[in-house]
Amino acid sequence: MCGVLGISANSHVNQDLFDGLTILQHRGQDASGIATFDGEKFYMRKGNGLVRDVFFSRHMQRLTGSMGIAHVRYPTAGCNSSWEAQPFFVNSPFGIALAHNGNLTNADLLSKWLFKENLRHLNTSSDSEVLLNVLANKILKIHKTELEAEDIFEAVKGTMQKAKGSYAVVAMIAGQGLVGFRDPYGIRPLCIGKREHPMGTEYCLSSESLVFEALGFEFLRDVKAGEAVFIKNGELHSKSCLDTKSFTPCIFEYVYLARPDSMIDDISVHKSRLRMGDMLARQIKEDLKNGTIEPVDIVVPVPESARTAASELAHVLSVPYREGFVKNRYIGRTFIMPGQQIRKKSIKYKLSAVELEFKGKNVMIVDDSIVRGNTSKQIVEMARDAGAKNVYFASAAPALHYPCVYGVDMPSKDDFVANGLNTEEIAKVIGADKLYYQKVEDLIEAVRKKTPVENFCTACFDGKYPTPEVDDELLADMEAARNKKLNKGGKDPEESPVTLL
Repeated sequence: MCGVLGISANSHVNQDLFDGLTILQHRGQDASGIATFDGEKFYMRKGNGLVRDVFFSRHMQRLTGSMGIAHVRYPTAGCNSSWEAQPFFVNSPFGIALAHNGNLTNADLLSKWLFKENLRHLNTSSDSEVLLNVLANKILKIHKTELEAEDIFEAVKGTMQKAKGSYAVVAMIAGQGLVGFRDPYGIRPLCIGKREHPMGTEYCLSSESLVFEALGFEFLRDVKAGEAVFIKNGELHSKSCLDTKSFTPCIFEYVYLARPDSMIDDISVHKSRLRMGDMLARQIKEDLKNGTIEPVDIVVPVPESARTAASELAHVLSVPYREGFVKNRYIGRTFIMPGQQIRKKSIKYKLSAVELEFKGKNVMIVDDSIVRGNTSKQIVEMARDAGAKNVYFASAAPALHYPCVYGVDMPSKDDFVANGLNTEEIAKVIGADKLYYQKVEDLIEAVRKKTPVENFCTACFDGKYPTPEVDDELLADMEAARNKKLNKGGKDPEESPVTLL
């Protein structure tokens, strides 16, 4: 999971890119990058850290130009190098900068193809650099000094035919324009906004729609699965480049990844999470009716992304909703932190319990999901230490059983607390008196209600991967590659073959 942003305007875009990237910070806290083009030259600044830590006034002043792209990186296993921060750049043809959210499942094969057939050298192990070079290769074969929209769409089509997996891409081509495209299954989100300017219409591409309101853009629409858009001289061109048999956006976007004030594929993240809470409450109501659990005194969310579901769950149960945990806002999201040891250490400093809310009460704690169980176990311990009588735990998402190969760093079954255990056994592991998981069918119903989307990628819950290349062999290869990367660790920029400025 990463955040991408692209803007084509009539004046300098550096401030808008910085502001928009800050709004997308929840999608990646490991690295940040911005690239701009002023009509003659590219300017780029990227590095490890939050947006506020990577960009200073001196950097922003140098990022001139009316077209630019930006990226926040969510780290994958073993990647701690600023050399792999995005955007990436190649100088031929024209000069292309690209940023990507997702994961290519055939990146290794494409890397070999790029070198063997096209003599293209890659400096990193990033699949985004692979994707950039595939696109550059397809554009180079067009043999034109001035690209039309149809030329771009032909190049993107060729890229889509080569690349497998998930990708939402923003790219800019020197002297040509801004490009955006989305994989044929629409797994990762990308949307379009526009705003009027005295000198012409300006456009913005973003992973989430919440950016548009802050920057003064009007939400136009989502980029469709398999579609490419090309923005040049204030005009928006679009075309479906590759048909898809299955539009399956990632359902985990609605559970955890996206901010609640976003709309993704015409679906409100906020309303989806409200319905998740309602679905969970129905399960709990049955147990309350049957006397399986004692009456719940309060419902407490695990901040931040569980709040919406917890508030609706409390409403349906007619139980007080209380903010029983205080979050240290200077600690990042532990789920997207690189490495198990860092996650475990951060949890200890992330939350603290308000004893007054827990003492002598039967508490229902609501979280968005349970991945490794570290956070859940320590949260239950906090509640008990604060004097809770009984601690019940509810997850807005179903149990995670299968690795994600589309951009979320949980590719090993061994990472999941639910691996080989049933719900009662997991409850014992995290120390809860009772554990509730959302049902897969209830989650789907909660997200797709009143929307045209019929199917979602639910592979991490049920193992049903939408792209046909994913099989047991591929999963084993990806797990082996992940373990190798974890043992090796990422390279520092100083160790790279080219110096990163």
